[in-house]
This record gives sequence, C-alpha cells and structure tokens, in this order.
Amino acid sequence: MSDSGSFPFFHIFISCSESSCYTETNEQKLFKIASELLQTEKAYVARLNLLDQVFCAKLMEEANKGTFPVDVVKNIFSNIVSIHTFHSQFLLPDLEKRMGEWESTPRIGDILQKLTPFLKMYAEYVKNFEKAMELLKLWTDRSPQFKAIIQDIQSQEACGCLTLQHHMLEPVQRENLKKLMEIYEMLGEEEDIVNPSNEFIKEGHILKLAARNTSAMERYLFLFNNMLLYCVPKFSLGGTKYTVRTRIGIDGMKVLETTNADYPHTFQVSGKERMLELQASSEQDKAGWIKAFQETIEIFQQKNESFKNALKDVEEVSVSSWGKRAPCWIRDNQVTLCMKCKEPFNALTRRRHHCRACGYVVCWKCSDNKVALEYDGNKMNKVCRDCFSILTGESIVEGKKKGILEIEAAQFTGSSIMCGFLQYCEKNKPWQKVWCVIPEKECLVLYLYGAPQDVKAQCTIPLLGYSVDDSARPTDPPVSFRLSQSKSIHNFAAETEELKQRWLKVIRVAVRGEMPDCSETNGGNANTMDNNNTQEAGTDSS
Repeated sequence: MSDSGSFPFFHIFISCSESSCYTETNEQKLFKIASELLQTEKAYVARLNLLDQVFCAKLMEEANKGTFPVDVVKNIFSNIVSIHTFHSQFLLPDLEKRMGEWESTPRIGDILQKLTPFLKMYAEYVKNFEKAMELLKLWTDRSPQFKAIIQDIQSQEACGCLTLQHHMLEPVQRENLKKLMEIYEMLGEEEDIVNPSNEFIKEGHILKLAARNTSAMERYLFLFNNMLLYCVPKFSLGGTKYTVRTRIGIDGMKVLETTNADYPHTFQVSGKERMLELQASSEQDKAGWIKAFQETIEIFQQKNESFKNALKDVEEVSVSSWGKRAPCWIRDNQVTLCMKCKEPFNALTRRRHHCRACGYVVCWKCSDNKVALEYDGNKMNKVCRDCFSILTGESIVEGKKKGILEIEAAQFTGSSIMCGFLQYCEKNKPWQKVWCVIPEKECLVLYLYGAPQDVKAQCTIPLLGYSVDDSARPTDPPVSFRLSQSKSIHNFAAETEELKQRWLKVIRVAVRGEMPDCSETNGGNANTMDNNNTQEAGTDSS
C-alpha cells in the first residue's frame, strides 16, 4: 500500500475496503485494517519528524545566529511540532500497544476517538498553509543561507527526492478533508462534519423565500454527498460563521425548478425533514445549484440500488426461523450502505459487520447487540437491532450521537485533574466567566463551559504544543496568563495567585505532552462543589 497520502487514519479505508476478499472473516479484516493503519502511521510519523526535527530544527538553528528572522521559521512551520508530538508520542504508541495485545482487545475505534479533540491542530496548520508557502518562496529567493539549508536537506535520502513544499503539503493533501475542517470551523464546531464518509459538493449564498410573506432572507447552503446543511449567517469579529438551521438528508430529496412572478431564479428543494423555496443570484447560479443537487441525488440513489439488489440475491429466512438456522450472508462487496441505517461504510468509523441471525451487512452501530442463537449452540452472537428486538422482545431506544462538545460538564468534573471557574478572553472579544475542565481521560485537552451544569462545551483547546506566558500585561486583569500557538491566543485570569499557579502547574505539564499527576498537583483532595455556592476556583477531583 502506498504511504504517499497524509492523515493516514482517514485515507486507508479506500484501499482496505476495496481489496479485502469477502471470504475473510470480520476478525481477519479488522486485524488487516489495524495492521495497515499502524504501518501507515509509522510512515507518516517519519515524515512529520523530517519536517519538525530536520527542516524546522536546522532552519531555526541558523535563524538563532541572526542569519534570518526566527519568526520566519516559526510562521512557515506553524504548529508542526504539536502535530508531530501528538502522532509520535500518543497515537502511534497507542496503536503499537494495541497491536501487541490484539488477542485480548481486537479493536481500534476507542483509540481513534481520542483523535477528535486534536483536529484543531490541523485546522491551525491548514489556515496558515498559504502564508507558509509565500514565506518559503520569499526567503528562498532572499537568503542564500536559507536556500542552501533547504537544498542540502532535500538532497538527502530521507527526503526521497521530494521538496520541502511537497512534505509540508502532506498534512493537508486531502483537499476534501481540508475543506471539511474549514466548514467545521465555520459552523462553530457544532456539526459532525469531519468524517471520512462526508464528501463536500457545493456551498454558497442563497435567498430563502418566506411562506407567510413576500420577503427573502439571506441564507447559506453546504451541500454534501449525503446531506444539505441549511444555515443562517452570523457575523462576529472573527469573521462570518454559520448556524445550522436544518439538516436535510439526500435520501428522498427532490429538486424542482419553480416560477415566481415577484422573484426570479427560484427553485425548490424538498426532503423528508423540510421543503425550501430558494432564490439564486442569477439563472447561471440557479442552473449550477440544480445540477449539483440532481447529480448528488442520482449518485446517492445508485448506491441505494446496490443495497436493494443485494436484498434480491438473498435467500429469505422467515422471522420464525431467525436464530434457529444459519442465515445466508450477503457478501460485503454487494453493498456500500448499512442495510439498516443506510449510512455509507468505511473501514474505520463505520465498518461492515454481519448479523448472525438474518445475514444482513450492517455497521457497528446497528450490530452492537448480542443474543444467544440456537443454531450455534446458544452461544452469544452479534445481531442487528431488528433481530435483537424480535429474538428478545426488547426494544432499543436510539439516542442522538453526541459530538465532542456535547459531553456534559458534570461528566468530566467528576473525574477531572483540574476544574473551576476562570475568566476567559479570545482575541478582542470581551472577558467572560467560564467553567474550565481538564479531564483525567483527556488530560491534554482543556474544555470550556459556560457553567458547571452545561451539557455542551463552548470550545476545546488541545493543550499539546501551546506556549504558556504568565507575565503581567497592563491591559489584562490581575493574575492572568496566556496560551499561544501560532496565531491562536487564549487569555485566562484566576481569582487568586494561588489558583493561577495551580492551573499553570497542570497546563505546563500538558503542553509538553506529559500526563499531569492529580495527587502532586492538588494534594489528592476530592472535588467539592456546593450546589448553593459552586466554588469558583480550580479544584482537583477524585
């Protein structure tokens, strides 16, 4: 398998899922996927090491001599140090450890889930990329020493005859991932956008015609291969952001050209969730949207057809015989969508599984149940939700999958290394009081909530690689400190100097990628929160 792609845990699913023979067992396939992921991650870490410890280190060494500005090197490589540290010290060792204990723990999903809070590191790198390329070209032309260092490293075998620009492109090489991360930020990190099954199609401003009057309201659309996000623009000092008003699935969607005497260039989009009457800016814009919708719907329907055709090829087993005789399994390569929830498969976040009762190909989410099957000596077997309900008589209550920000503050507070109120300010925004939590399980991530009872975090800060500055500034409140990385700056202020130092002790360990010790930091005392008078200080938890 080629190791030329970047962000390996996202790109390997393409080759894995297509090359696996259907005669392999699910366990064999998963082991193969995990092995390939490990090897690809090793290759990726080697390339990150080349950027961080070779290119960046050599240029920084020369910059410290005064040959060219230190800030030039910092601005070119952005937060590559943090990205390299995360992959080399956390993700790769976790994968290596898991492969060593595969017989007892044959899964990797729990490891990949830890990645989510650190997506912001890639967002920062992506946003800086164009400026980095401009600076790289400028100083290659301006400074002979700068150029000589780069050329010397590029001539080495480790570079594989590739340029620095090529290696720097790897973390953002997948354009779809880059775009998904941009949209993720534009939506205020509220939508589950960064997912390998999501493919960006089209975006743009649009007008929404109101049903009760003749007014037209400004809206914004994000069209993906499996959904349409209907958004409302909101303006802030940080630029335009968007709030998702409605998510409309492509399944069952229709698009129609309409005629309106008062408003030209209109068309209608209707789905199971909502119908929208929209006005484009011109006939050309209207035609572009209609074409994009029609092509997306057509491709989605084609995938659904593969799902329906697979059903026709199956020897149907009556409900009364489920669990009493072995079913005829549908072949993996006959379906591209889960036969229960109809979500597209991929090899990492939504892999293929077989229900041992009906033989359908389903995702992990739809097969996360076990029941004793008579034909297999009443051993416990994985079954789909429908079979579980039929065979046990129990119903399964589905809940909305929580995103990273939707974890309740109380859930973290009860098992945190540090938690408490701080004053917080980002960029030029006003200071506000926030409830801050560093969980034990995610001790390198700082969660910011509006209050200890909130069910959703306002934002997360992956602490790895941040610089900590506690020097006093005239414009800041007393006992303040700052976290900075590339262009990202977060300002905090504590109630007392003692609390500030307790926070700093934990944070300074986390930014180095080390695990803070709760007992050393706070003396091992239990976190006490009075319901009537919630303490407004950084505390430790048991």
